[in-house]
Amino acid sequence: MDAALHKFVRDRAANRCEYCLIPQHADPFFTFHIEHIIARQHGGPTTPDNLALACHHCNLHKGPNLTTIDSDTGSIVTLFNPRVDQWNDHFTRQGPYIRGNTPTGRATARLLAMNTPPRLELR
Repeated sequence: MDAALHKFVRDRAANRCEYCLIPQHADPFFTFHIEHIIARQHGGPTTPDNLALACHHCNLHKGPNLTTIDSDTGSIVTLFNPRVDQWNDHFTRQGPYIRGNTPTGRATARLLAMNTPPRLELR
């Protein structure tokens, strides 16, 4: 990935994780990752519409996953996609806590472990 694309993705995200919204400056020991929303192993391209800025925590929990199970319904649902989905449609912040409002939001928050104590402290 060239420097211009890397800068574009960071700037578009305002240097904030596009999943959990933690800003880079709040987590200075780990450089946020430019992640493939659809992993390369699944044919995802290295293009702006398939890239997102993700903190190390969200990126490592997401891995190559595209779906997971909604704990309320037991249904398989797609994960939140920051290029297609609007964050506020799927999540609500309650102080530092991120609440999933939809099956996609609930399942993404659970899979990415968005509300672990260290994440809550950073937010």
